[in-house]
Amino acid sequence: MPASYAAEELEIDGLLLDRSISRFGHQFYFEFSNYWRDLPSTAGFNIEIKETVIPKAGTKLSLIMNNQLVYATYLGRRLEPLNERVEQAVYTVIDAMARENMAVSTPDMAKDGW
Repeated sequence: MPASYAAEELEIDGLLLDRSISRFGHQFYFEFSNYWRDLPSTAGFNIEIKETVIPKAGTKLSLIMNNQLVYATYLGRRLEPLNERVEQAVYTVIDAMARENMAVSTPDMAKDGW
């Protein structure tokens, strides 16, 4: 099979990137990815889960959608339930995706909606 043929057939649309570094960050990514797989219409949206260590305080998890920060949360150094934070992140991303789709479908409206 020629390389040009393979390149034409390969289509990657919408990525979920894991840039977490701690056990809690990996767990957050795993739970978020389970929700992400079930979401319809994720094509064209790239999500990056980025974790930043804050010395003596824990970590900061950021969700970046198409190079824009849409959600951030702080995790302490102790084990905390992540379910609420993951669900909140999913709802925030769904809202951001809906706003992005609306902005694309209605070019006559300004970013603020007026």
